[in-house]
Amino acid sequence: MPRVRRPLLALIALVLALAVGYGVKAARSGDDTKPRPADTTSSAPLSGLPVQARQTVSLIEKGGPFPYPHNDGVVFHNNEHLLPRESDGYYHEYTVPTPGSADRGARRIITGRDGEFYYTADHYEHFVRIDVNR
Repeated sequence: MPRVRRPLLALIALVLALAVGYGVKAARSGDDTKPRPADTTSSAPLSGLPVQARQTVSLIEKGGPFPYPHNDGVVFHNNEHLLPRESDGYYHEYTVPTPGSADRGARRIITGRDGEFYYTADHYEHFVRIDVNR
């Protein structure tokens, strides 16, 4: 019987170790995996953003032309609820070109109907409000 017990005990120990490991991981991650709303109380200066973001803001203020006319200016639905909640159609998105990217990349500027600007470098994971006057 000792030959059967050892593998069984080893299997039980392995299953317990995995269960404890997953439990610890779940406890540590908690709310850290949920996206956090944009900090709308402070803003980043436009001058602190990449040159392509500054160029995109300039194009938005001029009304175009935009590098991706089928994608730029479309409604941003705020599905992640990271920007202040507004009615659908309030926000619009614009591509910020990414040098070396074979596609549109992950960078965007989102504008609000009341003139606010937000920048995301990671495709809607995080936003920063832009102070276009700085």
